[in-house]
Amino acid sequence: MISPDDMVNDYIDKKEHWRGELMFLRSILKKSGMEETIKWGAPTYTKDGKNIVGISAFKQYVGLWFFNGSFLKDEHQQLVNAQEGKTKALRQWRFKGIEELMEKKDWIASYIQEAIDNHDAGLALKPTKAKKKPLVIPELLQDVLDENEVLAQQFESLNLTRKREYAGYIHEAKREGTKMKRLEKIIPLIQAGLGLYDKYKA
Repeated sequence: MISPDDMVNDYIDKKEHWRGELMFLRSILKKSGMEETIKWGAPTYTKDGKNIVGISAFKQYVGLWFFNGSFLKDEHQQLVNAQEGKTKALRQWRFKGIEELMEKKDWIASYIQEAIDNHDAGLALKPTKAKKKPLVIPELLQDVLDENEVLAQQFESLNLTRKREYAGYIHEAKREGTKMKRLEKIIPLIQAGLGLYDKYKA
């Protein structure tokens, strides 16, 4: 089985034009205490199984990737968003040659350490959840809740799913008489803290 070390060596050997620059960045990263591996075909440095930093070579530059780079202070204004509008957390630092790397060696080490510290502090961009539809309470039900403070408090104590079930049950009725019958049916259930369909659930 090929070791991560051999895989990274193989990656660097294939990037002949940028070999010196990649080895330079690797030497800094190896001192960081992170684990070295290959992900998506490029050297990646992880901690606690989480991606922290990666390096890769392109036609015009060598890139240092920070997976949660949006949390970095970027004191020296070096980071770019490779896909503005698409990439939220990832940030990249581009280098054109070994001279620039040597000149900014201390900065690079500082940014890497900050990325590790941010990981240790739990800073990471969480996936955004789809926005939930607002709860729309039918006028008939709202009138009863407005008139009965205790019932209103009992309704408010229900979870959102149960509130939606009751609102939908009244809203779906076409006739006013049906709405009233359904309202009479659900009031005792609300008072008991139950959901409309609880009796059908195991």
